[in-house]
Amino acid sequence: MRGPAPMNVAIVDGYSTGATLAKRLARAGVDCVHVQSQPDIGAFLLRSFTPDDYVLDLGFTADLENLTRELARLRVSRVLAGTESGVVLAETLASALGLPTNDPALVEARRDKSLMRQAVQDAGLATPRSTVARSARAAAHWYAVSGLDEAVVKPLASAGTDGVTFCGSPEEVARAATAVLATTNIFGEPNDAVLVQERLHGTEYCVNTVSSSGEHHVAEIWRYTKRIGPSAAPIYDFQEPVAPTGVDGKVLIAYVRGVLDALGIAETPAHTEVMLTARGPVLIETGARLGGATGPDVVDAHLGPSQTALAVTATIDPASLHTRGTPAADQGPVLRWVDFINHHPGPAHPDALTKIAELPSVVAVFPGFTPGQHLAPTNNMLTSPGFAYLVAPTRQELIEDYDTLRAWEHEGLYTSRY
Repeated sequence: MRGPAPMNVAIVDGYSTGATLAKRLARAGVDCVHVQSQPDIGAFLLRSFTPDDYVLDLGFTADLENLTRELARLRVSRVLAGTESGVVLAETLASALGLPTNDPALVEARRDKSLMRQAVQDAGLATPRSTVARSARAAAHWYAVSGLDEAVVKPLASAGTDGVTFCGSPEEVARAATAVLATTNIFGEPNDAVLVQERLHGTEYCVNTVSSSGEHHVAEIWRYTKRIGPSAAPIYDFQEPVAPTGVDGKVLIAYVRGVLDALGIAETPAHTEVMLTARGPVLIETGARLGGATGPDVVDAHLGPSQTALAVTATIDPASLHTRGTPAADQGPVLRWVDFINHHPGPAHPDALTKIAELPSVVAVFPGFTPGQHLAPTNNMLTSPGFAYLVAPTRQELIEDYDTLRAWEHEGLYTSRY
């Protein structure tokens, strides 16, 4: 007697955490097909791609109708975005194939940060004051008449800290806007406009969710700690998990569920960044995909089912999500995700990773370089040498290792021999 036919899932741009999603789906017996959203993918994303996790890699196909027909021929039953650059194509294909996806009418608002802010504001939720400018002059003028003390300039459709700059004068806004408009974003897409936005003050969080049949399931909440880099851009320092059942967790979850509804997110993971300010939660941005550059295995082991784990469940057994309760308050060991910060330019030395791994609390190291590669001083997410997860029985033990790592970095950890 024949068993059920294998499930076929297409992943658009299976990079970053999308690579782990493909690996886990393949491990669960799902046949994964890879689709590339653009003809050229940057090395920053390509280094995470694992072709062996796919039964077929279709690469880039410019003809959407042909691509849709090919996925239909392959009997694809779900189309998922692996990373931010794949969101629009994944949802467009899913809609054309009649498969579960988010509200097609709001697909652009799930990538364009200006349209995103407007949709969330129209739903009665707090958003920062902002404008879209297509020239440095227009950006500087808006800031000059806005009455704001500080602003953030960033691309309309990117991720992480790509192109993000904090500014305190029209001249700084103009310089930041000029820099954005002269480059592509991390996905290789041209920056035809910039977003100039009120700089929010408070505590920043991200809430990772997985939505299925319009119901939003919270996987993880992380509290960010960032610092200002040498180019006035924020750089990640560390992140710590927040209990969903705590006071802040409840406030954030209620707000984020409203944001997801406002953006028509009903069938995908989402990564939502929120600033908890004196006036309450305010949206920074939402990506209708998995949170990027994470270690789901570590999260599963030390925090609970990761967003990636829930995304796999939502794909192969969505009904079981409805029996899942709210994750319990954090009662386990102290967990911290620490981003690496390089201070000294030079060729990367492999001993750095070995040295980091020997710290007692380090349970996983995720390098962002290869030995011998030239490393510039870290001034944004793209120039970080990687990250690690630290887990310890007490906060004091974890902080001791964190402080040791930061001291080593100032001494030249990544580019010096020990």
